[in-house]
Amino acid sequence: MDIKFTNRLSYKQARLTVLVGFLLGTLLSLLQIGIDYASEDASINREIHALLEISHNPASRIAYNIDAELAQELTLGLLRSPAVIGAQLIDNNDSVLASVRRPGQQSGYRVISDFLFGAQRQFEDRLYLDHMPGEALGTLRLDIDTYAFGSRFLRRAEVTLLNGFARSLILTGILLALFYVMLTKPLVRVIRELSRSDPRNSQQARLEFPAGHEHDEIGVLVKVANQQFENMATEIRQRRNAENRLTDYLGQLENIVSARTMELKAINSRLSQSNEELQHARTTALEMAEARSAFLANMSHEIRTPLNGLLGMIALSLDSPLNAEQRQQLAIAHDSGKVLVELLNDILDLSKFDAGQLELERIPFDLGALIEDTANLLSQNAAPSVELTCLIDPQFPALVLGDPTRVRQIVSNLLSNALKFTRFGRVDVRLKQVADGVRIEVCDTGIGIAQDAQVKIFQPFTQAGAGITRQFGGTGLGLALTYNLCEAMQGRLIISSEAGFGSQFCAELPLPCHTPAVTPQPLRGCIVALTTADSGLAELLNSLLPGWGLDYHRRNLDDSLANLDPDLLISDCPQCLFGLRPGLAAPILLVTAYGNFLPSEEASALAPLQQQARPLARTALYQTLRRTLQVETHVIDDAQLATPALQGRGRILLVEDNPVNQLVAKGMLGKLGCEVSVAAHGGEALGLLEQGSFELVLMDCNMPVMDGYEASRQIRQSGRWPDLPIVALTANAMPEERERCRAAGMDDYLAKPFRREELAALLDRWVPLMTKP
Repeated sequence: MDIKFTNRLSYKQARLTVLVGFLLGTLLSLLQIGIDYASEDASINREIHALLEISHNPASRIAYNIDAELAQELTLGLLRSPAVIGAQLIDNNDSVLASVRRPGQQSGYRVISDFLFGAQRQFEDRLYLDHMPGEALGTLRLDIDTYAFGSRFLRRAEVTLLNGFARSLILTGILLALFYVMLTKPLVRVIRELSRSDPRNSQQARLEFPAGHEHDEIGVLVKVANQQFENMATEIRQRRNAENRLTDYLGQLENIVSARTMELKAINSRLSQSNEELQHARTTALEMAEARSAFLANMSHEIRTPLNGLLGMIALSLDSPLNAEQRQQLAIAHDSGKVLVELLNDILDLSKFDAGQLELERIPFDLGALIEDTANLLSQNAAPSVELTCLIDPQFPALVLGDPTRVRQIVSNLLSNALKFTRFGRVDVRLKQVADGVRIEVCDTGIGIAQDAQVKIFQPFTQAGAGITRQFGGTGLGLALTYNLCEAMQGRLIISSEAGFGSQFCAELPLPCHTPAVTPQPLRGCIVALTTADSGLAELLNSLLPGWGLDYHRRNLDDSLANLDPDLLISDCPQCLFGLRPGLAAPILLVTAYGNFLPSEEASALAPLQQQARPLARTALYQTLRRTLQVETHVIDDAQLATPALQGRGRILLVEDNPVNQLVAKGMLGKLGCEVSVAAHGGEALGLLEQGSFELVLMDCNMPVMDGYEASRQIRQSGRWPDLPIVALTANAMPEERERCRAAGMDDYLAKPFRREELAALLDRWVPLMTKP
């Protein structure tokens, strides 16, 4: 029995072995080529940089001397390099001293070379002299034809691949001969003997072992074949028995499949019912979410409208003549109203987090002043025995980039929390710049937080313990909102606390520097602080006064001042001061808690005396020192500062249906130099526009007869006032309200309640100041 050559096992074995060897050799060749390619690619830059380094000094001298003839010689010399096809020497005035170029080489392999290394590369070297490294003299620019390197690489790659192919062919011939002698020839003999045997003959002769193969795989094959002949009859009987059992199993399987099919139908029916229930639940959840949004919008509108009137009237009253007690009472009422607004904003912000609608600004702002203003506003909440201090790094940037409103919320919530739970000791706000932003720390000596409660306090409407709300009050929203705001800014909020030993909250926010710190004008004088070493006042003065050029000393409360002649004495202990007069003639600056100024009789005994509430702000302290040390060359009194400039903003049309809000807005606009006309609804506003001209329309949104949306649409559709700015005044602070106002044709948006500063900023944007006639 003859077997075709291509069907022989030796051929297949040799083919498989050679194929594997060929693939492996090819992969290794390609790996070698790849390594060679990377080396060649790197050598291009290395050789050209070496060429530039050699040419740097002569090119720098040529550019320094502006010698065009030498520049031409240098560029022609560079062109002798096979890879350089263009050279250009430019001086520091961008004038070309020399420029040469020649065509690149052409070859059939160039397409491959350009694909691997790129057709051309350009290198530049900034020229300078060694003794003047900072002064640029010009530029040496080289255009490189990579084919000079690519052709060398392609020739090496071709040789590598040809060697691999040759080795594979030689290996094929050797393996083919070996496999034929060792495998095919004895197998063919066994096959011939098997073909001559009759499996039906029970007296079949046994196969003979090929010479030399009694104990290898071929011998095992012969032994197995002999055994198979003996067991063939037994196998046939076993197979018949197996076929009978298989027939029985098939019948049972059909019954099982039928039962399983019925069960799957029942499951599908239940799944369909569950899907319908889930769809109904989803629809219900969406309706509840819409209802909640509508409720929050209505709540915002209904609460902000009276708050706008309340805060506006108080702000107008603060501008009128008042005695000190009345001004303090109205200021406290105004601050309390702002706390209500912040609480309302916290609730709305939590709803924005849930809906994924929170938007963050990215504008420059003074973070140090923001923290000092927030601490000053909240200082009224501090217990008399608590020292509130703002410790800001003197090198902290003047302006950073971020969202000042959201950062103020973070600082306000952390500071309010610290003041609420601290009855004795200190509350410090520390601010410094770190590598990736800023670090705001609020440390207190309050009641602390147990380890098991530190996780719960960041959950909305949750406090550390059940007794906290009864004893200290609060809604449990502040820390949850602060945690969410830090995460929204890509920052983090860290807590370190132990029950009974105070707390430290650290907000790390990625607020990059916009404007570096500004060093104030140096002061001259001797300042003595009479306070304890562990006080916040001592730490604040020690960090600021030496940097302002002052001679600063601190003394304990019972130390003598006999050897000192201070220009100003600063203290936070009024009891220690009464024994110093009249022996000490220097002015005194007394730093006290909010609302704890000395009565006029005691203050007169310490004259000259200045009193400031803590926390001390950097700017206020600096101005106090300037006045006291008589650095200023002129003084502007309060009456001059309060006198408005003789400027106006033209006529403003106020469209508002609420009488209280009308009075508030008219009062604010009048103080900002505006002439105001009032309309109670949109229809009346259209009539006033027909009668006269206005520079700006302040449009309330929810009004009877015709609301602000419809009035704005009619103004825009008429085409008679295309450039008239319309600003929405609305108590609805939800995000979708802003989009609704813009869709109606309004240009800007101001949420109630608004402060006069916010209204002034809006007028600056849309109605610039103009000199009154």
